Amino acid sequence: MSEIEAHERSVEAWRAARYAALRRDIGWLSLAGLDWLNPGVNRIGSDAELEVTLPSGPPLAGTITVADDGLSADGVFTHDGAPVEALPLADDSAGEPTMLELGDLRFCVITRAGRHAIRTWDTSSPALREFDGIDHWPVDPAWRIDARFEPTPGRMVPVPDVLGFIEKEESPGEVVFEVGGVEHRLQTLEGGPNGELWLVFGDATNGDETYGGGRFLYTAAPVEGSVEVDFNRAYNPPCVFSPFATCPLPWPENRLPIRIEAGERTYHR
Repeated sequence: MSEIEAHERSVEAWRAARYAALRRDIGWLSLAGLDWLNPGVNRIGSDAELEVTLPSGPPLAGTITVADDGLSADGVFTHDGAPVEALPLADDSAGEPTMLELGDLRFCVITRAGRHAIRTWDTSSPALREFDGIDHWPVDPAWRIDARFEPTPGRMVPVPDVLGFIEKEESPGEVVFEVGGVEHRLQTLEGGPNGELWLVFGDATNGDETYGGGRFLYTAAPVEGSVEVDFNRAYNPPCVFSPFATCPLPWPENRLPIRIEAGERTYHR
Protein backbone atom coordinates (compact mmCIF):
# COMPACT_ATOMS: atom_id res chain seq x y z
CA MET A 1 0.00 0.00 0.00
CA SER A 2 1.34 3.42 -0.96
CA GLU A 3 1.65 6.30 1.48
CA ILE A 4 -1.15 8.13 -0.35
CA GLU A 5 -3.46 5.11 -0.05
CA ALA A 6 -2.61 4.68 3.63
CA HIS A 7 -3.38 8.34 4.27
CA GLU A 8 -6.73 8.12 2.49
CA ARG A 9 -7.68 5.05 4.50
CA SER A 10 -6.77 6.78 7.76
CA VAL A 11 -8.94 9.79 6.89
CA GLU A 12 -11.86 7.54 5.94
CA ALA A 13 -11.46 5.63 9.22
CA TRP A 14 -11.54 8.96 11.08
CA ARG A 15 -14.68 9.92 9.15
CA ALA A 16 -16.40 6.63 10.03
CA ALA A 17 -15.65 7.21 13.72
CA ARG A 18 -17.03 10.75 13.48
CA TYR A 19 -20.27 9.51 11.93
CA ALA A 20 -20.58 6.84 14.63
CA ALA A 21 -20.24 9.53 17.30
CA LEU A 22 -22.88 11.70 15.62
CA ARG A 23 -25.30 8.76 15.58
CA ARG A 24 -25.15 8.29 19.36
CA ASP A 25 -28.42 8.84 21.21
CA ILE A 26 -26.90 11.77 23.09
CA GLY A 27 -25.11 13.77 20.43
CA TRP A 28 -25.36 16.82 18.22
CA LEU A 29 -28.02 15.33 15.93
CA SER A 30 -30.41 14.74 18.84
CA LEU A 31 -29.89 18.11 20.55
CA ALA A 32 -33.38 19.52 21.17
CA GLY A 33 -33.19 22.43 23.60
CA LEU A 34 -31.14 25.04 25.45
CA ASP A 35 -32.78 27.05 28.25
CA TRP A 36 -30.95 29.46 30.54
CA LEU A 37 -31.57 29.14 34.27
CA ASN A 38 -32.39 31.91 36.71
CA PRO A 39 -31.26 32.08 40.34
CA GLY A 40 -33.75 30.21 42.53
CA VAL A 41 -36.40 27.73 41.40
CA ASN A 42 -36.82 27.04 37.67
CA ARG A 43 -39.86 25.03 36.55
CA ILE A 44 -39.27 22.43 33.82
CA GLY A 45 -41.82 20.75 31.54
CA SER A 46 -43.51 20.92 28.14
CA ASP A 47 -45.54 24.02 29.05
CA ALA A 48 -44.11 26.89 26.99
CA GLU A 49 -44.65 29.30 29.89
CA LEU A 50 -42.10 27.53 32.12
CA GLU A 51 -38.49 28.61 32.59
CA VAL A 52 -37.27 25.38 30.93
CA THR A 53 -39.42 24.11 28.07
CA LEU A 54 -39.07 20.48 27.04
CA PRO A 55 -40.11 19.24 23.57
CA SER A 56 -42.35 16.54 25.10
CA GLY A 57 -43.52 15.11 28.43
CA PRO A 58 -45.89 16.45 31.10
CA PRO A 59 -46.68 20.19 31.26
CA LEU A 60 -44.84 20.39 34.61
CA ALA A 61 -42.22 17.71 35.19
CA GLY A 62 -40.32 19.24 38.09
CA THR A 63 -37.88 21.96 39.09
CA ILE A 64 -34.20 22.85 38.84
CA THR A 65 -32.98 25.02 41.70
CA VAL A 66 -29.97 27.33 41.38
CA ALA A 67 -28.65 28.26 44.84
CA ASP A 68 -25.44 29.74 46.20
CA ASP A 69 -24.34 26.29 47.37
CA GLY A 70 -25.07 24.49 44.09
CA LEU A 71 -27.78 23.10 41.84
CA SER A 72 -30.44 20.49 42.57
CA ALA A 73 -33.39 18.78 40.87
CA ASP A 74 -36.81 17.53 41.94
CA GLY A 75 -39.44 15.95 39.69
CA VAL A 76 -40.95 12.99 37.90
CA PHE A 77 -37.74 12.44 35.91
CA THR A 78 -35.09 9.92 36.92
CA HIS A 79 -31.32 9.63 37.21
CA ASP A 80 -29.71 6.25 36.50
CA GLY A 81 -33.21 4.79 36.72
CA ALA A 82 -33.88 6.13 40.24
CA PRO A 83 -36.49 8.78 41.15
CA VAL A 84 -35.16 12.30 41.61
CA GLU A 85 -35.71 14.15 44.88
CA ALA A 86 -33.46 17.03 45.94
CA LEU A 87 -30.74 15.51 43.74
CA PRO A 88 -27.51 17.57 43.65
CA LEU A 89 -26.52 18.32 40.06
CA ALA A 90 -23.04 18.55 38.58
CA ASP A 91 -22.64 20.73 35.50
CA ASP A 92 -20.24 20.10 32.61
CA SER A 93 -17.52 22.49 33.78
CA ALA A 94 -15.43 19.86 35.57
CA GLY A 95 -16.31 16.59 33.86
CA GLU A 96 -19.44 14.57 33.18
CA PRO A 97 -22.64 16.39 34.19
CA THR A 98 -25.53 14.72 36.02
CA MET A 99 -27.86 13.32 33.33
CA LEU A 100 -31.60 13.29 33.95
CA GLU A 101 -34.10 11.15 32.00
CA LEU A 102 -37.75 11.65 31.07
CA GLY A 103 -39.05 9.21 28.46
CA ASP A 104 -36.99 9.73 25.30
CA LEU A 105 -35.52 12.96 26.67
CA ARG A 106 -32.16 13.42 28.36
CA PHE A 107 -31.06 16.71 29.92
CA CYS A 108 -28.32 18.17 32.10
CA VAL A 109 -26.85 21.45 33.28
CA ILE A 110 -24.13 23.15 31.25
CA THR A 111 -22.23 26.31 32.16
CA ARG A 112 -21.14 28.92 29.65
CA ALA A 113 -19.53 32.27 30.52
CA GLY A 114 -20.63 31.86 34.14
CA ARG A 115 -24.28 31.16 33.29
CA HIS A 116 -26.13 27.87 33.82
CA ALA A 117 -28.46 26.33 31.24
CA ILE A 118 -30.38 23.11 30.68
CA ARG A 119 -29.31 21.26 27.53
CA THR A 120 -31.85 18.74 26.25
CA TRP A 121 -31.56 15.79 23.87
CA ASP A 122 -34.36 13.82 22.21
CA THR A 123 -33.17 10.24 21.62
CA SER A 124 -36.07 9.69 19.19
CA SER A 125 -35.02 12.64 17.01
CA PRO A 126 -35.73 12.14 13.28
CA ALA A 127 -32.31 13.63 12.55
CA LEU A 128 -30.70 10.49 13.98
CA ARG A 129 -32.67 8.22 11.63
CA GLU A 130 -32.19 10.45 8.60
CA PHE A 131 -28.45 11.10 8.92
CA ASP A 132 -26.55 9.61 5.96
CA GLY A 133 -23.22 11.43 6.08
CA ILE A 134 -21.76 14.84 5.30
CA ASP A 135 -20.62 16.13 1.95
CA HIS A 136 -16.85 16.59 1.79
CA TRP A 137 -13.99 17.15 -0.59
CA PRO A 138 -12.09 14.09 -1.81
CA VAL A 139 -9.06 13.28 0.32
CA ASP A 140 -6.13 15.28 -1.05
CA PRO A 141 -2.60 14.65 0.26
CA ALA A 142 -1.66 18.22 -0.69
CA TRP A 143 -3.74 19.42 2.28
CA ARG A 144 -1.77 17.26 4.70
CA ILE A 145 0.74 19.91 5.67
CA ASP A 146 3.88 19.82 7.79
CA ALA A 147 3.69 22.99 9.86
CA ARG A 148 6.03 24.77 12.25
CA PHE A 149 4.88 25.15 15.83
CA GLU A 150 5.79 28.39 17.61
CA PRO A 151 4.99 28.24 21.36
CA THR A 152 3.30 31.24 22.97
CA PRO A 153 3.46 30.45 26.72
CA GLY A 154 1.02 32.43 28.82
CA ARG A 155 -0.93 33.81 25.87
CA MET A 156 -4.68 34.14 26.37
CA VAL A 157 -6.87 34.76 23.33
CA PRO A 158 -10.46 36.10 23.27
CA VAL A 159 -12.65 33.36 21.79
CA PRO A 160 -16.15 34.44 20.69
CA ASP A 161 -19.10 32.07 20.40
CA VAL A 162 -22.45 31.99 18.60
CA LEU A 163 -24.26 33.25 21.72
CA GLY A 164 -22.29 36.49 21.69
CA PHE A 165 -20.09 35.61 24.65
CA ILE A 166 -16.31 36.06 24.59
CA GLU A 167 -14.11 33.97 26.87
CA LYS A 168 -10.36 34.14 27.34
CA GLU A 169 -8.74 30.80 26.49
CA GLU A 170 -5.12 29.73 26.74
CA SER A 171 -3.32 29.45 23.39
CA PRO A 172 -0.26 27.19 23.65
CA GLY A 173 1.18 28.36 20.35
CA GLU A 174 0.76 29.05 16.65
CA VAL A 175 0.98 26.69 13.70
CA VAL A 176 2.78 28.25 10.75
CA PHE A 177 2.48 26.76 7.26
CA GLU A 178 2.69 27.61 3.58
CA VAL A 179 0.06 27.31 0.86
CA GLY A 180 1.12 28.26 -2.65
CA GLY A 181 4.36 29.71 -1.34
CA VAL A 182 2.58 32.11 1.03
CA GLU A 183 2.98 31.77 4.80
CA HIS A 184 -0.10 31.55 7.03
CA ARG A 185 -0.52 31.04 10.74
CA LEU A 186 -3.28 29.98 13.13
CA GLN A 187 -3.47 30.44 16.88
CA THR A 188 -4.18 27.13 18.62
CA LEU A 189 -6.23 26.16 21.66
CA GLU A 190 -5.52 23.27 23.99
CA GLY A 191 -6.80 20.09 22.36
CA GLY A 192 -6.18 17.28 24.83
CA PRO A 193 -4.26 16.01 27.84
CA ASN A 194 -1.20 14.95 25.82
CA GLY A 195 -0.43 18.25 24.13
CA GLU A 196 -2.86 17.91 21.24
CA LEU A 197 -3.88 21.14 19.52
CA TRP A 198 -7.34 22.42 18.57
CA LEU A 199 -7.77 24.77 15.60
CA VAL A 200 -10.90 26.90 15.26
CA PHE A 201 -10.47 28.50 11.85
CA GLY A 202 -12.25 30.24 9.01
CA ASP A 203 -11.32 30.42 5.34
CA ALA A 204 -12.59 31.80 2.04
CA THR A 205 -15.02 28.89 1.50
CA ASN A 206 -17.09 29.88 4.56
CA GLY A 207 -20.66 31.01 4.01
CA ASP A 208 -21.45 28.93 0.93
CA GLU A 209 -19.41 25.77 0.49
CA THR A 210 -18.63 25.47 4.20
CA TYR A 211 -20.30 26.69 7.37
CA GLY A 212 -20.20 30.46 7.78
CA GLY A 213 -18.95 30.09 11.36
CA GLY A 214 -15.79 28.24 10.33
CA ARG A 215 -14.60 24.70 11.00
CA PHE A 216 -12.65 22.74 13.62
CA LEU A 217 -9.52 20.61 13.35
CA TYR A 218 -7.45 18.68 15.88
CA THR A 219 -3.77 17.81 15.54
CA ALA A 220 -1.43 15.53 17.45
CA ALA A 221 1.03 17.12 19.86
CA PRO A 222 3.93 18.94 18.20
CA VAL A 223 7.24 17.09 18.05
CA GLU A 224 10.51 19.05 18.04
CA GLY A 225 8.80 22.20 16.79
CA SER A 226 6.81 20.50 14.02
CA VAL A 227 3.17 19.42 13.75
CA GLU A 228 1.11 17.83 11.01
CA VAL A 229 -1.99 19.82 10.05
CA ASP A 230 -4.28 17.61 7.96
CA PHE A 231 -7.10 19.78 6.62
CA ASN A 232 -8.73 16.65 5.21
CA ARG A 233 -9.95 16.16 8.79
CA ALA A 234 -11.47 19.64 9.08
CA TYR A 235 -15.05 19.27 10.25
CA ASN A 236 -18.25 21.17 10.93
CA PRO A 237 -18.88 22.59 14.39
CA PRO A 238 -22.00 21.39 16.26
CA CYS A 239 -23.96 24.52 15.31
CA VAL A 240 -24.34 23.08 11.80
CA PHE A 241 -26.59 20.38 13.24
CA SER A 242 -28.57 22.27 15.88
CA PRO A 243 -29.47 25.83 16.89
CA PHE A 244 -29.03 24.74 20.52
CA ALA A 245 -25.23 24.29 20.37
CA THR A 246 -22.78 26.84 21.83
CA CYS A 247 -19.96 26.82 19.28
CA PRO A 248 -16.81 28.93 19.44
CA LEU A 249 -16.14 31.01 16.34
CA PRO A 250 -12.86 31.91 14.63
CA TRP A 251 -11.44 35.18 15.91
CA PRO A 252 -9.81 37.62 13.44
CA GLU A 253 -6.32 36.07 13.65
CA ASN A 254 -7.77 32.67 12.70
CA ARG A 255 -9.63 33.70 9.55
CA LEU A 256 -7.52 32.62 6.59
CA PRO A 257 -7.73 34.62 3.34
CA ILE A 258 -7.39 31.46 1.25
CA ARG A 259 -9.70 28.60 0.24
CA ILE A 260 -9.17 25.39 2.20
CA GLU A 261 -10.73 22.92 -0.25
CA ALA A 262 -10.46 19.94 2.08
CA GLY A 263 -12.50 18.31 4.80
CA GLU A 264 -16.21 18.66 5.39
CA ARG A 265 -18.52 20.95 3.45
CA THR A 266 -21.70 22.45 4.92
CA TYR A 267 -24.16 19.89 6.25
CA HIS A 268 -27.58 20.02 4.57
CA ARG A 269 -30.28 17.98 6.27
